[in-house]
Amino acid sequence: MKYQKINKTMIIALALFAVVIHVGNYTFFTMPSILFYAWHLFLGLFFIFLTNPLGKGKELTPSIQMACRVADWTLIILTIVVSGYVIINYESYVFNMQNNKLNNQLFVFGIIITLIVLEAGRRVLGNVLPLIAIVAIIYALFGNKIPGLFGHRGYSMQRVVLAIFSDRGVYGTPIGTSATNVYLFLLFAAFLNVSGADEIFQNIATALAGKKRGGPAKMAVIASAFFGTISGSCVANVVSTGAFTIPLMKRSGYRKDVAGAVEAVASTGGQIMPPIMGAAAFVLADVTGVQYATVCISALLPAFMYYFCLMKMVDLEAVKYGIKGLDESEIPDLGESLKRGMKLFVPVAVLLFMMLVLKTTPMKAAIFATASIIIFGLLDGKNRMKLQDMIDGAVSAGKSLCSVVGACATAGIVVAVFSLTGLGLKFSNFIVQMGGNSLIPSLILAMLVCAVLGMGLPTTAAYIVCATAIAPALVGLGVPLLPAHLFLMYFASLSAITPPVAVASYAAAGIAEENPMKVGLTAVKLGITGFILPFAFVLNTDYVTLTFSFQTLMTILSSIVICYSLACLLQGYVESRITIFERIGYLVVIVLAITPFFVHSAIGIVLFVVLYGGRQIEARKKYRILA
Repeated sequence: MKYQKINKTMIIALALFAVVIHVGNYTFFTMPSILFYAWHLFLGLFFIFLTNPLGKGKELTPSIQMACRVADWTLIILTIVVSGYVIINYESYVFNMQNNKLNNQLFVFGIIITLIVLEAGRRVLGNVLPLIAIVAIIYALFGNKIPGLFGHRGYSMQRVVLAIFSDRGVYGTPIGTSATNVYLFLLFAAFLNVSGADEIFQNIATALAGKKRGGPAKMAVIASAFFGTISGSCVANVVSTGAFTIPLMKRSGYRKDVAGAVEAVASTGGQIMPPIMGAAAFVLADVTGVQYATVCISALLPAFMYYFCLMKMVDLEAVKYGIKGLDESEIPDLGESLKRGMKLFVPVAVLLFMMLVLKTTPMKAAIFATASIIIFGLLDGKNRMKLQDMIDGAVSAGKSLCSVVGACATAGIVVAVFSLTGLGLKFSNFIVQMGGNSLIPSLILAMLVCAVLGMGLPTTAAYIVCATAIAPALVGLGVPLLPAHLFLMYFASLSAITPPVAVASYAAAGIAEENPMKVGLTAVKLGITGFILPFAFVLNTDYVTLTFSFQTLMTILSSIVICYSLACLLQGYVESRITIFERIGYLVVIVLAITPFFVHSAIGIVLFVVLYGGRQIEARKKYRILA
């Protein structure tokens, strides 16, 4: 017990120190970038070994438990030694790295930090990404023995360690993004949560959709969209909102696989939903050199289409099975819920105003938005924020950082090898050759690679690897930079609901008490828009280029028509069962409306009005006769 208390105290101290370092770097002082990244990696690794001890969750004998603690603290001490060296001797470290000088001491430290990062990645992410990193290192050392396209001239152990231990590796772009952007948004999300965001969002969702047909499923979609924008983690989203919504959906008449799938798809969408998308979106902004605010604006319409189609899918599922809404007694007062939510909406408004209107950096916007949460929390007379809440927020942000640092640091090893050996360019050339220099086959190959990588990797890590290996091929085939990277980010995100390894579907299946594969397959059907959208905005960039123009207005109108048509096509219902010819008609509507050509889109919209409007008129006539 004494050890646990010491451990808990250290976690709190480390969490508060992390807040000081990260907030301070953008307010009271500014460190050189590599020095700041070194502090960030040090804090992240320290957090990982404190909060994910060896043997966690297992029954251990006292002797084995002691051995595990010794191993943990050995890794922590080694982390302090290596990070301390880089921080204290920052100038000489940078000089040596820039001039490709690696003395014996740096060589040893480079090997140590590589092993530490691999173990940290294994603890928070599982075996897949560390194994990919190990294979990448072996490739760098022995790739000269591989004939053909993927062979290289060969590199010594010293050269490989130099690449990994430099700003091309563990202190490179992935960990830099985690340090500059991701942590501050994790802090913002953590403070929103301790302010009661999950309960407030749930109440608002229930008040808005609870009484409508299929109300519980619609509540799940709205609540998960709200919560997903601040959590950035699909599994965390499933567990938090799904614990309430999935049993409610089952109780109201939804099948168990549908209840789990609705929550999985809605939660996964949080990673692509502005204004606070998943960590991968921040990496995307850094890699492409595009402002994060621009990424959010570009992702807005596709995210809207994703949720709009899902909402219509669950609505038609309710029509199919005659599922009603909740009883009036179960619905909270919307006005009261919105009033309580003001202390959460104002910080989000501050964030958007600073990024979109004042054009400040995302880092400063996140800091000011977090400060506004604290101010409004202190002013809330009914549920005033306490000092313990602030400490809990800092600790929650630190724990959330673990998976991001594990992913980014381990992915940094892979990126270092790609950069050293030119493997990324070779892989891109391979994709182009396999696709026959044609865009559509190359996009399909890129999608498959993202899906395979995403099976065992978190979204951020899968996106980093895909962006390094595949994005140049898509850009080389004429795809604009931002749509190309959004394409890869989408499929890296959707791996969470793509069988056979679909982490969001598995988490939802556990709550729904249903077969995970069944939930996963149903999730693919309900979330089908997410699989179509990346192809749509690559082939028609109007979906990610919003302006105050007639073209954008037409694109938005087309997107609504596409979502409704896709839902009707897949479900086979409008207000009653539709014929096979109507389903074919909806397919034609989608094909016409999704194109960038005005005439085609207009024809598609007119055809949709005829098909959908006809069924609505028929339903109203039937209702009047029955009444």
